[in-house]
Amino acid sequence: MPVPVMVSSWCSWQRGMAVRACGLIIFRRLQPAPSSKVTDSIEYLLLQTSYGSHHWTPPKGHVDPGEDDLQTAFRETQEEAGLQASQLTLIEGYRKELHYPVHGKPKTVVYWLAEMKDCNTEIKLSEEHQAFQWLKLEDACKFAEYEDMQAMLKEVHQFLCSRE
Repeated sequence: MPVPVMVSSWCSWQRGMAVRACGLIIFRRLQPAPSSKVTDSIEYLLLQTSYGSHHWTPPKGHVDPGEDDLQTAFRETQEEAGLQASQLTLIEGYRKELHYPVHGKPKTVVYWLAEMKDCNTEIKLSEEHQAFQWLKLEDACKFAEYEDMQAMLKEVHQFLCSRE
């Protein structure tokens, strides 16, 4: 008999818990035209989900037991986009948490910023996604329908501009 009580208690506890996910905002720098600013050559990777409303998002996913947040971000990027940690450079000084409700539960998503070492590296999508796009800031904000995601992309771009 103790098992159903434990499961029932666990389910009640789980319902109230915030969902936690982690991911990477991935960008690449194209060779800028001689007359353009360096920041004009930055493109962001967004993946389109193959479920629900088919929204566009950076690679991200739920934290597995025993993982730290950054391990999750790299694992999810490898699973969803086929990119290994060795193909990316983590950019120091940027970490952002977004908080929003999903199916009535609070969700926290932690993002870090990473640059592609080779801008021509192939993206290999998992079954969770049906398409990907490399987008300049303005288009990335159009594809990312959620205001907090748009604000984060603009913040990332400002952060990168300030480092130039």
